[in-house]
Amino acid sequence: MSTNYGKISTSSKLRTVEINIQRLRELRRQKVLSMRELEEMSGVSYNTIWRLENGVTGAQPRTIRKIAQALGVDPAELVKGEE
Repeated sequence: MSTNYGKISTSSKLRTVEINIQRLRELRRQKVLSMRELEEMSGVSYNTIWRLENGVTGAQPRTIRKIAQALGVDPAELVKGEE
């Protein structure tokens, strides 16, 4: 008898949202922040910020909220198609 203990079902993964890469980069540069500084202000790792700005991955809603708060904008400004 096999069990699925320890495995994460794909249905339990959090949804990711596509980021407006240009807007994220523009807002960060307007605030004259490096990715490291944004990391410190938002609590989002440098690697995640780099992956978002380079279009490698989407973001979880809580990540968008953290970055938006650090940049002083509404989270909708960072979501692709919401600008």
